[in-house]
Amino acid sequence: MLRVTIILIAILCLSPWCDAGEPKVVLKTEIPEEVLAGTPPDVLAKLFPGLLMPPKDRPDMMVPKGTVNLALKKKVTSSCETPIGGELKFVTDGVKEGSEDGFVELEPMTQWVQIDLGAPSQIYAIFVWHFFRESRGYRDVIVQIADDAEFKKGVQTLYNNDQDNSSGKGIGKDRPYMDSNLGKRIDAKGAKARYVRLYSKGNTANALNHYVEVEVFGKPAS
Repeated sequence: MLRVTIILIAILCLSPWCDAGEPKVVLKTEIPEEVLAGTPPDVLAKLFPGLLMPPKDRPDMMVPKGTVNLALKKKVTSSCETPIGGELKFVTDGVKEGSEDGFVELEPMTQWVQIDLGAPSQIYAIFVWHFFRESRGYRDVIVQIADDAEFKKGVQTLYNNDQDNSSGKGIGKDRPYMDSNLGKRIDAKGAKARYVRLYSKGNTANALNHYVEVEVFGKPAS
């Protein structure tokens, strides 16, 4: 029995998330001011019963010391060569106030934005801000990471709320949520990758896809 226990501990500590002995700190990011207008969240929740209400707060998340936003100012590409509005660079420019001209707008149907972190990295958390000036939830939100830009090597799905596989990436087990100024925080559990891709398929207000900001917190892979 002792031998089995030792083996299990050894396996767990080979995981990149174990980081045995590495000091941890609270993950912090700047939260933009709430600028909600239009339909109140509780009314939208009644119209779309499956949507999770925006959290009033959330528990702290501990990450290894030295974790930073690797996505800041990094190159962004998309399934839409020319956005309907805004610029792709808005996704990683560090500005997330949610102003009327501070987001990129992509075409209807399933679309994605992709961030090149520049090098293989240990990823601990991803924050996503869609358009949050009005109460709405985005459909088929899927977050994947990979080793290559074509998403053929080392693909991992970190989040998926596509409940009917309409975007073709599998049926997700995550609950659709209502966007807010807090953004959506996704635990990446120290997964290793260079590229981050985020999908969506319209929202509860219209068929378009919007991104205000994406942050990818991690450290260069050792």
